[in-house]
Amino acid sequence: MKHETRALDLGSAPIGSAMVRLALPSVIAQTINMLYNMVDRMYIGQIEGIGTYALTGVGLTFPVITLISAFASLLGAGGAPLASIKLGEKDQDGAEKILGVSTFVLLLLSAALFVFFQLTMTPLLIAFGASENTLPYAREYLNIYLYGTPFVLLVLGLNPFITAQGRAKEAMISVVIGAVINIVLDPLFIFVMGMGVSGAAVATVISQAFSCLWVVFALC
Repeated sequence: MKHETRALDLGSAPIGSAMVRLALPSVIAQTINMLYNMVDRMYIGQIEGIGTYALTGVGLTFPVITLISAFASLLGAGGAPLASIKLGEKDQDGAEKILGVSTFVLLLLSAALFVFFQLTMTPLLIAFGASENTLPYAREYLNIYLYGTPFVLLVLGLNPFITAQGRAKEAMISVVIGAVINIVLDPLFIFVMGMGVSGAAVATVISQAFSCLWVVFALC
């Protein structure tokens, strides 16, 4: 009933206050995510002896990471508005079907993207500018990061469905959880456990997994 009431509020609340209520948590989440990315790169750049090459190598993986995120946004940006329309029509079953189909497609895409990028990783990284010195670190990071593809797609693809119900704060929390866990785990894996670039990737996958658990829990 609590979630249902929040969804119904979107149909009766003043547009100005509704926009602020939905937009402010999203802005905060994006700011936290930006700060986390800066801190993450600072840790990698401080790896003794290889920091410069490691930082450059990880930077070369951004196009692949962006492509993965784009597929998630495709489902989130397309499915969430349709679910909102169904909620506005008081068609709860229709909204749940859209959510279910989107989740299924996200899981299929995550498997397809994992296989594709594993097979094309080296030529893609070279095409993006990887050199003999940076390619090993780019491969090391991306090879582990790809195992978190299902988590990334589910978080980015399903988070808009939470916002679509008027629960923007809960959507924001998923980003905060991932950022905080990653910032805590990065120095532990990179420096304390001596895993270097691999440690940064493992920390990222773990943080994404916790964010994914939150999103699934919020939707269930």
